[in-house]
Parts: sequence; C-alpha cells; structure tokens
Amino acid sequence: MQRPAAAGDYDSLGFRNAPDATLVLAKRLIVRASLMVEAVFGWSPQALEGRSMRCLYPGETDFELVGERACKALRERPFYRDERFMRHKDGRIVWMEGRGRTMDQADPHRLAIWTYRPLDPAEAAVGAGSLLTAAEKRIAGYLVNGFTSKEIAKSLGCSPRTVEVHRANMIRKTGVRNSFELVRRLLDIGSA
Repeated sequence: MQRPAAAGDYDSLGFRNAPDATLVLAKRLIVRASLMVEAVFGWSPQALEGRSMRCLYPGETDFELVGERACKALRERPFYRDERFMRHKDGRIVWMEGRGRTMDQADPHRLAIWTYRPLDPAEAAVGAGSLLTAAEKRIAGYLVNGFTSKEIAKSLGCSPRTVEVHRANMIRKTGVRNSFELVRRLLDIGSA
C-alpha cells in the first residue's frame, strides 16, 4: 500500500502538472514554470526560469502595454484576465488567454501567478471583434504569423485571390493603409 504524499508534495504536484501553462513571476521575471509551458510555448520549464517575460511577447511594445494594463487592473482587484498575442519559441504568434493573480496589490508585479491557454485561431482578431467575418479572423491568425497569401490559401484550401479579397476587406474595416499596418493593427488589437 502506497503512503499518502505530504501536503507540500501535493502542492508541488498540482503546480507542476496544472492543465494550463503556469508561471510564478517576480518583477516580470519567471521564477517557476509548470510542465505545460513546453506544450504551450515550446520552452522547457528550466529554459524559461530566470528569464524575463519579454521572451514570450511578439515585441517590446506588446510587453510594455500588456504589463501596464495588467498592473493597473491588479491594483484595483487581485485577479485579472485578458486575451493577447504571445510568441511561441519557434517565433509563431499565438492568441492566448492570460489569467493573473497578484500577491501584492500595492505592487502587482512584485509577485504574481499567471496561467496561459491558447485560444482558437478563429478568435485572433478579437479587437476588431464583430467587424471581421469568421474567414477574415482565420486569415488574420495567419497574417500575424507572417504567412504569404499563397501560403494562407494553401493552408485554408482556397485561392490566393480569395485571401487577397479578405485582406483588402480587413484593411478597409480597420482603417489602415497597407498589409504591414494591418498586421501591426491586429497585434495592437490583440494586446489591447
């Protein structure tokens, strides 16, 4: 007969094997990472521990804006939830749900616990929300990952012209001038 584990063993077991990628952060540095971070972000827990959260964001602006927004919200309440673009180790941009809890509302980044869960790529154009059709949202997920129209068309089983029509519609709906600005807008929307 197996002896029951001590309470500390269960705590460690629960954290390490949590169903979502779970990070313990101190001043936005990763001090502990659960096993699921490898499936979600492509990094082993050991490779992430000691690194800045910056490595999981598409760019410096995203890192700063999300950090400021979360800090402000966590000063008002101990829990926070949002959706944002984050970066996989292989460079892909992934739409994520982030949930955080601060241990110190006066200084939310001092010590916090965050969980991350990838969302369906069809939800990638969240900020444009109801403005974009389901097909445009699917294409937006590929655009932020740097796919060309031909690559998107091949992945979705449609023609490159269909992708271009959807891209043109997204440019019009979001009020930008070109594809570069569209991708930047989609990334900004995701971090807003």
